[in-house]
Amino acid sequence: MGYKQLTEKTAVTYAKENGYFSEGTVVTCEEIGDGNLNYVFRLHDGKKGLILKQALPYAKVVGESWPLSLHRATIESHALQIFAKYVPEYVPEVYGHDGTLAIIAMEDLSALTITRKGLIDGEDYPLLSRHIGRFLAHVLFYTSDFGLKSEEKRVLDSQFVNPDLCKITEDLVFTDPFANYETNDYEEELQDIVDELWCDKNLKLKVGQYKYKFLTRKEALIHGDLHTGSIFSSSSETKVIDPEFATFGPLGFDLGQFIANLLANALSRKENKRNVIFFHIEQTWSVFVETFTKLWMLEGVEAYTQDKQWLPIVLRNIFKDAVSFAGCEMIRRTIGLAHVADLDEIPQKEVKLLAKRHALRLGRKLLLHETENADARLFRILFESIVFEKELRV
Repeated sequence: MGYKQLTEKTAVTYAKENGYFSEGTVVTCEEIGDGNLNYVFRLHDGKKGLILKQALPYAKVVGESWPLSLHRATIESHALQIFAKYVPEYVPEVYGHDGTLAIIAMEDLSALTITRKGLIDGEDYPLLSRHIGRFLAHVLFYTSDFGLKSEEKRVLDSQFVNPDLCKITEDLVFTDPFANYETNDYEEELQDIVDELWCDKNLKLKVGQYKYKFLTRKEALIHGDLHTGSIFSSSSETKVIDPEFATFGPLGFDLGQFIANLLANALSRKENKRNVIFFHIEQTWSVFVETFTKLWMLEGVEAYTQDKQWLPIVLRNIFKDAVSFAGCEMIRRTIGLAHVADLDEIPQKEVKLLAKRHALRLGRKLLLHETENADARLFRILFESIVFEKELRV
């Protein structure tokens, strides 16, 4: 039997045939996928739920003219299992993977809320940044040369060769938003500031350097698309989902993407509602540093991790990379192919356009800013220098 796309009806049949529900059980099914690439079916028998996620042989957002490998479902399933090895509390449980049909069967998280939606609706999620800081510290440390023997890391790296999805990142994050490509999507009122970005040679030089880092720095297993739409949250739980972009890449990449998406949410808020977002940005970094440092000191396997002078250099480089990767993400989420609801769903057009202008200016400032201090307050300072047109003092 070869590949066949599921429907709501055949998803129920598949689930019963594979033992997720007994044959006589009444099971409801709904296709709930709101992403750009896959089908997601939620099945429920009145007592327990199940998610079946199926990769399509093309990008759902575009259609069959953009073919994609089904192997990304295997990548995603494997990544979730690697994450669960180190931080099982922060990922959904994987029940099974079907390589032929490109299906992952996993835990139903519908009791939680997609973090982006929750933040837009004003939810706080007080443990979000603590959980994400710990998640990233553990996964990045244990899959890097600091926490994994080099021969084991090379083997693991070979299992996450992900050319189709990496090409999407290379194009949509690092290339297309910085020149006149047809994939770009933005309001015509932004054309003047877009032209400024496209003509900024210093900016494009910096972006080129960070694209090269993404292409060549195989430092650790990264999620590859860690935005607030790839996280489920409640007041007590946080679950990271959708690592189909997982590959080996720069240590600062996921941090930068996550922080950029928080900044986009901050731009959509009134001034008196932003402090919680900056709290999350700063706590994500502080918890990451605290956790990564403990792992380094107690479980470092690389000979030179015994040199206490090296760790601050590593952390500083991760932070610097995260700042610039955040800049790329801010710009691409504003004028590239895949936007964020935080900005796009601002109801008043003039307010939305102003927020997007701020996002583009902030992205540029993040990319061009040079810092030697790994201090996450930098994000608030740069944000306020744009939004309130303050003189920059860092």
